[in-house]
Amino acid sequence: MTNHHQPARGKPRVALVTCGELADLDPDDRLVLGPLAARGITAEPVVWDDPAADWAAYDLAVLRSPWDYAPRRDEFVSWAQRVPHLANPADVVRWNTDKRYLDQLSSAGVPTVPTTWVAPGEPWRLPADTGEYVIKPAVSAGSQDTGRYDLADPEHRELAVAHVRRLSAAGRVTMVQPYLAAVDTAGETALLFLAGEQGLEFSHAIRKGPMLAGPDLGVDGLYRPEEITARTASLEQLAVARKTLATVPGGTDRLLYARVDVIPGPDGQSVLVELELTEPSLFLMHAAGAADRLADAIRTRLTRQT
Repeated sequence: MTNHHQPARGKPRVALVTCGELADLDPDDRLVLGPLAARGITAEPVVWDDPAADWAAYDLAVLRSPWDYAPRRDEFVSWAQRVPHLANPADVVRWNTDKRYLDQLSSAGVPTVPTTWVAPGEPWRLPADTGEYVIKPAVSAGSQDTGRYDLADPEHRELAVAHVRRLSAAGRVTMVQPYLAAVDTAGETALLFLAGEQGLEFSHAIRKGPMLAGPDLGVDGLYRPEEITARTASLEQLAVARKTLATVPGGTDRLLYARVDVIPGPDGQSVLVELELTEPSLFLMHAAGAADRLADAIRTRLTRQT
């Protein structure tokens, strides 16, 4: 029997899933198009909520930049469940698009940033101390609706309360975390993993500079600009990343990519900020050979589906 999803009809076709505002892909993602073509794979951007998209016509749909999903997360998860050959899979999308997964990772022994969750309509009091805190929704992308508050500042205290109320009124779960001072010095480290013959393999790392200058006063667009540079991952950071990945429900063999974001905690040891399995920037332009490694990962996934 011929598998109609595989190359009896010609070159494998891959959809690189994006959103309407980035219909031609993020510039970083476009770097994989050439390496895929060199491997005999036809790839094209497809907007996730385009009603004309024929997802069954693709051998693989790779989530890349559907960064407008946050306000419609239920719709996005439902869409993911209908797409054949989705990478990463739909059950991973459901789990990873609500940051309450951090509680599960923390319970499994992964060092994480301490987090307070505020459900819609639930009363919330400002922390008693005067430190800095980050407030953001549990479902978000690209630092949307995220603010940094210095509770020693009376105005910031008022704005923090207003931020939580605003998210609550919109029916969104709020997360409140202490701001880690190391962000302003060491920065955040993102460790990128791509699928290989032996499962997920470390590819490269980057440093992200501080992004949050103050309270959330409303940001236009999908994401805030980031200050990105290449970074060599330490053994300690890699150990935390691998411990994190070991807790992913269903295992990592099904994953095409993963990004583990860590920051030094108060004691200098790395703590997990986020585990990005749905639509992370992969920062291909910041590591030699990264686009080729992603193309190889996609080719490996296609081969396993035959």
